[in-house]
Amino acid sequence: MLKRMFVAPDPGRARLRFAARAVLGIGLAVVVCLLAGQSLAGAVAGGLAALLALFTVADPSVRGQAVTTALLPAVGVPVLAAAAELHACPVARDLAFLAVVGAGVYARRWGPRGHSLGVFAFMTFFVAQFLHATPAQLPELYAAVLLSLLSAAVVRFGVWCYERRLPPAVVPSPTPLGFVRAGGPQAPAERGLVRVTTRQAVQATAGAGFALVVGQLVSGQRWYWAVGATWWIFVNTASRGETLVRGFRRILGTVLGICLGFLVAVPLEGAPAPTAVLVAVAVFGIFYTAALSYTWMMLWVTVLAELLYGLLGVLGPGLLALRAAETGVGALGAALAVLFVLPVTTHAVTDVWIQRALRCVHACTAQAAARLAGSGTADPAPLVAELEQLLGRVRLAVAPLVHPLNPMPARKRRARRVLALLDDCAREVRGLVAVAADPEASHDARLAAACWRVEAAVEALTAGRPEPLRSTAEAPAEPALAHLHGLERALADLAEPLREPTGSRLVGA
Repeated sequence: MLKRMFVAPDPGRARLRFAARAVLGIGLAVVVCLLAGQSLAGAVAGGLAALLALFTVADPSVRGQAVTTALLPAVGVPVLAAAAELHACPVARDLAFLAVVGAGVYARRWGPRGHSLGVFAFMTFFVAQFLHATPAQLPELYAAVLLSLLSAAVVRFGVWCYERRLPPAVVPSPTPLGFVRAGGPQAPAERGLVRVTTRQAVQATAGAGFALVVGQLVSGQRWYWAVGATWWIFVNTASRGETLVRGFRRILGTVLGICLGFLVAVPLEGAPAPTAVLVAVAVFGIFYTAALSYTWMMLWVTVLAELLYGLLGVLGPGLLALRAAETGVGALGAALAVLFVLPVTTHAVTDVWIQRALRCVHACTAQAAARLAGSGTADPAPLVAELEQLLGRVRLAVAPLVHPLNPMPARKRRARRVLALLDDCAREVRGLVAVAADPEASHDARLAAACWRVEAAVEALTAGRPEPLRSTAEAPAEPALAHLHGLERALADLAEPLREPTGSRLVGA
């Protein structure tokens, strides 16, 4: 895990820019809040609002991101008001929190914008519990949230707008159970409990209900940590196996973060200057590692929470132990929900993401070949970034099969083989695109034939053709052709683990 963190490809340094911009945007938001006379609680609320705006808004276009950012107060302000007004009415507050959980997950059916607004609504309610917000604090909190969202928007769309040409956002498929193979007729829209977002909304609400009740038995003050753990375990998962693995990783990341907190956060005792520096480091870590490892991201999230509690003057060993216990309760709630409440199997979801990755491989190849042929409009670079996103989503979907605790070694081996060969495909595609970007590269007539073979290989794999594919034995010295033939070999080798011998799928979990 540590090795992959430092050697993982970062096309266009996207993760680095994502993290650096987050530090700048959140830092600006906190400074603006403090200059406006906000209290420490207001500055914390503002910083978290800016973090969410920069982290969760993922529309594929800059204009779409701007619209979603502008809509965040429309869901955040009413939820904040409800959380504060119900602060003194525990039963009503708890029911409202569960309603926000269900609505927030259900909103994913409307794509990246629904997902972002759902997350912001949930976290606004969560932050109100974190700060023990009361009605008297609402004007200050409203101002903090609005100032921070404006500050984050200034950085994202003005000072540092690098998203002029984004690949389509990769989000959980809204209907993986109803997926139709490429080239086939389109299935009618899923409805009711067949729709995965509906099933997940029911699951998340049930899991959060369990976490809320048990979490309050563990602690009447910090029970919301358990609900938060359940919620975030469901984010970006679409199957039973993914959710269970994510729960395990959340616990692991939290425990590692607590251990680190004993070394860096507790000794500081909330000292402002060093705490501010470490908060910036934690924010950078959250954004930089989010796409690579949920465990690492949770480590930094835990460190950030510890530093904030240090600023508020309540951090101590007992609080850290309580956080670990509440996280365990939340993970247990999520696990029980996905196992017993409308479970979604792993194979349907994994099939979606593998096929989307293969289609993207073909699209990258076609664009690179067109570029080599002299096309002035062909640009494979955005597709390479999309392919990296899709491969990350494949790894997440396949994670239950390659997990050390998986008791099925044969399926584990096959899943690892698929991942390795998809990584080979991505490596060859990156090499091909690098060659295509060279203005001195010349077009070879054999490129078209090789691209046709790649297209045929992708068609065979996505159509589930039973016989293995054959790759060319030719190994040309010309760089573009060498990458294309390497891609052919990887696709041919993929046929074996992706086939379904004796009716068994790769991911029949």
